[in-house]
Amino acid sequence: MSGNELAVSRPLYRVNKFAVPDEAREKFLELVAKTFAVIRRQDGYVRDWVLEQNSGPGIFNFVIMIEFASDEVAPRIAAALGELDRELGLDRDALMAELNIRTDFGSYKRLEPLSA
Repeated sequence: MSGNELAVSRPLYRVNKFAVPDEAREKFLELVAKTFAVIRRQDGYVRDWVLEQNSGPGIFNFVIMIEFASDEVAPRIAAALGELDRELGLDRDALMAELNIRTDFGSYKRLEPLSA
């Protein structure tokens, strides 16, 4: 990169998918609310979507998408959520297993427009 070029930071998208049994829905949504109370206060947070499936054969009935300003934000968010878990005495993996919630997580970058 030459001195005249600026590094462009691209947004990072976190996509978390959950298969939540009906009997675990309330506890799951309580945890989501506590989690977002922390995430939404962090520098670099842009926006989020919490989606609940209303039709279709898919396995995952909740999808949470979070947009961050860049991937540099991720470690700060992880640290803030780790602190929340310590305060609550929470082991998220154990809770997901106890509630029989299946998960699929990933971070994504947007592709530049594809040309035909």
